[in-house]
Amino acid sequence: MRRSGTRILDVVGSRRMAVAMLATITGFYYLFVAVTNCMDTDTNRHGVAAVLSMRSTIHNAGTDWRAITSGCVALVAYILVVIWEFLIAFVLLAAAAVWGRVLTGHPRRLRAGVDVAVKLSSLGWTMAMLLFAGGFLTVAGEWFRMWANKEVNASSAALQNFLIAAVGLILVHLPESIRPQQATSSREESSRR
Repeated sequence: MRRSGTRILDVVGSRRMAVAMLATITGFYYLFVAVTNCMDTDTNRHGVAAVLSMRSTIHNAGTDWRAITSGCVALVAYILVVIWEFLIAFVLLAAAAVWGRVLTGHPRRLRAGVDVAVKLSSLGWTMAMLLFAGGFLTVAGEWFRMWANKEVNASSAALQNFLIAAVGLILVHLPESIRPQQATSSREESSRR
């Protein structure tokens, strides 16, 4: 793929390719989720309202005061979630585009290299973690007791999204591996000094 003689397997089997594929897949996933949320608004708004109102969860005087029954608040929360999902999708798809340029050896035309691809990927997956670990698991899950909601419980889906984002963040922040030839030449250079 590159003029320097890099074999195709070096690119296709690299950590960068794995990160690029995960950014692409998760970017499209969040785009599909956001579009679906725009097309099936009744079901999804009903779910948000059910979680916020805490109507189908374990009732206790110590926690029932947390319930929000306002339809306007539920609508605003729903709209904010959908906007956030679109933003995650756009950031991750932008990261995927930059990774594609890097992997094909054309980052100069885009004026963005590995550093930009890493930062965009990291930003996208951090945004996903904020939504799913912060919004769904912490606020909806614990504060509004979604885990015990008989009507709507998206805890497992939120955990799934959090874990995928966490894997992406780990992969993108792993250090670049040193090839055996580079490691040998580095050792030889340091022994000469």
